Amino acid sequence: MNQPVSIQGYFSSIQRFLMSLVNPHLLLSLACTLLATYSAASVKTTNQLTPITMCVFDIIGKNGPTHNIMNEYRVSAMKWGVELTFKSYTNDRIAAEDFNAGVCDMVNLPGIRARNYNHFTGSLNSIGAIPSYQHLTLILSTLSSPKAAKYMRQGDYEIVSIAPTGALFGFVIDRSINTPEKLAGKKITVLDSAPESEYLIQQTGMTPVSSTITNALQKFNSHAVDITGAPAIAYEPMELYKGLEPNGGIIDWPLHQSTVQLVIRWKKFPDGFGQHSRTHSREFNNLFMDIITTSEANIPEKYWIKIPQQVKAAWNDTHRKNRLALRDQGIYNAKALTLFRKVRCKIDPTLSECTSDNKE
Repeated sequence: MNQPVSIQGYFSSIQRFLMSLVNPHLLLSLACTLLATYSAASVKTTNQLTPITMCVFDIIGKNGPTHNIMNEYRVSAMKWGVELTFKSYTNDRIAAEDFNAGVCDMVNLPGIRARNYNHFTGSLNSIGAIPSYQHLTLILSTLSSPKAAKYMRQGDYEIVSIAPTGALFGFVIDRSINTPEKLAGKKITVLDSAPESEYLIQQTGMTPVSSTITNALQKFNSHAVDITGAPAIAYEPMELYKGLEPNGGIIDWPLHQSTVQLVIRWKKFPDGFGQHSRTHSREFNNLFMDIITTSEANIPEKYWIKIPQQVKAAWNDTHRKNRLALRDQGIYNAKALTLFRKVRCKIDPTLSECTSDNKE
């Protein structure tokens, strides 16, 4: 049996993969399969392994980085009592559909699509709820603990790992689009997997342009839209500087935090599998954060639109009102929003929301 690769070895492999990325989806698929690959020496290998088929989403296919690393994931899975076989997909929507149909009992998905299986973790991308990586790190650490295990299961499904893929920033073709009231009438890319989009579009008066993750960025580069959302990791491989020229910029205030999540049908797995995976996912989050922050630092300073404190307050107020409305509509999970608010107030107790009568 092959020995598992060390964390240092994986960090080097991640860096090599990022140099050759051609689509931001690669980071999504790569991150979620790296999460549990670190071997748990304390877990004993068993002779009675549970056979599981996993739908593996990799934009490249069977020869892509996700599949290569998933071969190492098998080692850890065997220590937790599971023998994995893979079915390959280059489209996350189709992977999710086959997972729903019972073709597989495990799948890697962008967090916004994983919401279909867990309302709580699906609310991690609530608009404006997690304003910094300090907040996100604390939240992910909390969710990986055994005390949070009850929130990881919803019906037949369990989230067994969560990883950050970067803050989603607003990329605009005109730097003057820098406050909530200036969004009206502007064309913005909208993904079919984001159920809150319709409400947010109505509130701002923007014009939605239906898109996929890939062609959303292509539309921005051709100036077919005024605004799109993307993590910094997409800037170089998707050549977003083309869309930013000559007068564009990146609003330096996150719309939300993007993640990748591993979803399983927990009844098909041995007891304890999910917690083993979540515990070890923490080993990788610092590596992902290093990659994300390096990507942000490498974007030329001239593109960042710095937001004054009073404008941040306006964005925060707008985002908070939208979160409350979407919570009441059942799109965002109330308990998740409460956790995020507690973390915001722990980091900055002076926020007005910390003493508001209408707390999240």
